[in-house]
Amino acid sequence: MTSGPYPGLLLLLLRILSSDETCPSICLCVSDTVSCSATGLSKLPLPLPSFSSTLDISHNYLSWLGPGSFKWMPRLENLHMAHNQLSSLGIGVFNNASSLRHLDLSSNKLQVVERHYFQGLWRLEELLLYNNKIVQVEAGTLIGLSSLKKAYFSLNLITHFPFFSIQDHSHPFLTMLDLSSNRMSQLPWEDVKALPRLVQRGLYLHNNSLICDCSMYSVFWHWDLRGYDSLRDFTDEHTCTVFGDHRASIRFLRHTRFFLNCSVEKAMSQPVTVLLSNVLVSEGGRVRLDCQTSLSGIELSFTWLSPSKGYITEDSINDTLISLFPNGTLEIQAAKVNDSGLYVCTAVDIKQALNATREVNLTVLLPPAESFNTGYTTLLGCVVTMIFILVYLYLTPCRCSCCKQPKPPVIPITSYDPSTLPSVFCPSVRDQDKIQANKHVAFMEPMLSGEGTDWTLES
Repeated sequence: MTSGPYPGLLLLLLRILSSDETCPSICLCVSDTVSCSATGLSKLPLPLPSFSSTLDISHNYLSWLGPGSFKWMPRLENLHMAHNQLSSLGIGVFNNASSLRHLDLSSNKLQVVERHYFQGLWRLEELLLYNNKIVQVEAGTLIGLSSLKKAYFSLNLITHFPFFSIQDHSHPFLTMLDLSSNRMSQLPWEDVKALPRLVQRGLYLHNNSLICDCSMYSVFWHWDLRGYDSLRDFTDEHTCTVFGDHRASIRFLRHTRFFLNCSVEKAMSQPVTVLLSNVLVSEGGRVRLDCQTSLSGIELSFTWLSPSKGYITEDSINDTLISLFPNGTLEIQAAKVNDSGLYVCTAVDIKQALNATREVNLTVLLPPAESFNTGYTTLLGCVVTMIFILVYLYLTPCRCSCCKQPKPPVIPITSYDPSTLPSVFCPSVRDQDKIQANKHVAFMEPMLSGEGTDWTLES
């Protein structure tokens, strides 16, 4: 057997050759992408490379996919099957394809989106089903799609949609649900209002055949008040029919006179101000959120919409840590981080059929990490300073005037008595008294001679 790097090189060559062999001749395989688009396929080409993460078989004539059609592609993340003739999908069609994140089934001929279609696709983030012939979406269709972010159902024939199956715990990342351009006339508005706030913000319902009524208008009025882009971007496309007559269609976001008898419209005619404030509280602290609005009647009822507990009323409170006072103030005795979010209070004057809204953005902060005690820091600084002072005082060489300096050597003088020299250069205390009394100053001047130097003393 040959040793060295040749066996590894041989295995690499065999892998490359096997990869080329598994690529269908009608397709194009580049890196981890397989493209079989617009090749006239009527059935799925097999075998397909197992290493592929992207497969494009759009613009063909596929009419049906059987169970386990992609079971040999465990790394598949992007599947494009738009513009085919698909009318149904077999049970377990996506078995062993749980890595799928993007699925495009748009522009096909699907009529019923059955419950088993997307089983096992818990990583799926984007689902495109627009421009089909869909009439019905079964209730459990979206169950299990916990990573879903965007779902497109527009340009179909949908009359009912299972809104109740979308909740915070089941679809925590869903931010877009496009149901525009369908045939929905009456929606379960209570289920729509119970949708997570992110889903409501990204819910597109324009170009439907909605029947004009106060329940419908109330939902859209609140969405418009909060400035949702799904309404502002398609203001003219939001229409409703009067008494279901398609010939009497009005753009209800622009022409609101039809809804004068609805309580929300009367509230709009009053100087109602939607107050928005920000409240910060540390975790575990007590916080009170007021419901101050322009309504000042004594017969007011209050309803809070919280991000974590849904609707809160006096009758629905089952939490001992939450209290709702008669004036509408909501109290949270021990706030938690997951209590953060936008709280919306609706005050309703039942007698005058008026309402107003108050929004409070609550942020619960984690307690800051315990910092080093500044008292210990100050004490340590004082001790270090005292040590440096002591070192300076006792270890620094003395340079003061009281220190004794070494005396210069005495030069012997032969012409005079040495006993008189100290009184001239370094007088003692007694000598100083004598000098002060006589006030004589002695000068020594050298006198030069031929043999040497003599000194004379003048006074």
